[in-house]
Amino acid sequence: MTDTAHTGTDTAEPGQQDRQAVDPKALLLIGVLVASAFVMILNETILSVALRQLSQELGVATTTAQWVTSGFLLTMAVIIPTTGFLLERFTPRQVFLASLASFSAGTLLSALAPGFPVLLAGRVVQACGTAVMIPLLMTSVMRLIPESRRGSMMGTIGIVIAVAPALGPSIGGAILSGLGWRWMFWLVLPLAIAALLIGARWLRLDTETRKVPLDVLSVILSALGFGGLLYGLSSIGEGGGGHAVPPVLPIVAGLVVLSVFVWRQLTLQRRERALLDLRPFESRDFVVSLTLTGLLFMCLLGVASILLPLYLQTVLDASAFESGLAVLPGGLALGLLGRPVGSLYDRIGPRPLVIPGTVAMASGLWLFTTLGPGSAIATVVIYHVIMMIGLALMMTPLMTQALGSLSEQLSSHGSAILATLQQVAGALGTAVFVTVAAIASGGGAGPDADGLRVAFMVAGAIGLIAVATSLLLSKHKSSSAAGGHGH
Repeated sequence: MTDTAHTGTDTAEPGQQDRQAVDPKALLLIGVLVASAFVMILNETILSVALRQLSQELGVATTTAQWVTSGFLLTMAVIIPTTGFLLERFTPRQVFLASLASFSAGTLLSALAPGFPVLLAGRVVQACGTAVMIPLLMTSVMRLIPESRRGSMMGTIGIVIAVAPALGPSIGGAILSGLGWRWMFWLVLPLAIAALLIGARWLRLDTETRKVPLDVLSVILSALGFGGLLYGLSSIGEGGGGHAVPPVLPIVAGLVVLSVFVWRQLTLQRRERALLDLRPFESRDFVVSLTLTGLLFMCLLGVASILLPLYLQTVLDASAFESGLAVLPGGLALGLLGRPVGSLYDRIGPRPLVIPGTVAMASGLWLFTTLGPGSAIATVVIYHVIMMIGLALMMTPLMTQALGSLSEQLSSHGSAILATLQQVAGALGTAVFVTVAAIASGGGAGPDADGLRVAFMVAGAIGLIAVATSLLLSKHKSSSAAGGHGH
């Protein structure tokens, strides 16, 4: 599949003009995509602080209100695996406009929601739009940006993927204290509509689409498999017991259905008809980078978003606002390092960044095991920043290395696999750490300091696995000239 923007940026010959200039029009397009993605991903976590208020105003239990976040993530997990197909079948412009139209409609529906069922429906429609945006953004960078400049550009995407969810609760808390939960949607709506109008005016990419037939059975298998897996994992993650369905059932069912899904994709891709082409797994660089990205997202979402706030609120008695502030410096460190790390990757390749990154991540995780009821919040902030600097050194090089190792035809499927894995790894990390903390705490009302310490130890062990895995990374920047196979 050939695909060049009519920006004159040629990605086919990466070696020419080492620091090849990026066409301003390509930068404008990516700017629109990045801004849109930021607004959308921010929305993923913005409601997490409003659960109590939602349950009071709409007359539902807090565990039910939790579905405004869980339902959003679940929808993403179901839609993302289909994006490889969508990006081959439709032009980037069509995908972008459908994505933002869906997100805007969902935002409006949520803002006007008279009761919880309509609010949940609005969130699902929003998530359908959000799910497509990240793979679209990754694929566009791989197509529009010359190989010598991709690292710094992927650094910008790393900022969006990592910082937006980190800022969500802080921004949500600020809106909630001054206005009401509906304003979380009213304030986002004009931004979404503006991005939609700018995209409609400017987003033009010359793309050859392929008339790939949609395999409906694959879509159903993907939805049941990834949906079941994520539903089960997030049920464990919510904790609190009393599940109508034991979480292990949807997890096992999801894994069984996923194995059928994989078998079907392997059969279909021989005829170039797969919903999610699995040939990226033939590239060693892709597999190693993907594994490390999975471990990274387990720790990012499981530790930084769940365990640390739990520790701050239950052990140190910090308020929700204080715990939001405590994790902000780490989130900012992750964001600010995105582009510089990307530029370094362009110059020195993955290993000199990723190996020290995994060491810093593992160090931060093991430092958390030393925390107790008497620890100062400042200590928590410092340990968190150490961990986040490690993640920053890993994230951009891994995403760029993974997608750079694929041929252009497989890049949309590679980014769909990468984005799906981020969702699943985040849910898995949350489920594992919450379960460990609950069991180690003796199953009381909530996790105690000892239970959380054991959960941090498990996270530390995952950090050590990441250090060992990072040694398998190839020494050189991956190149799509390799035709999608490992070096």
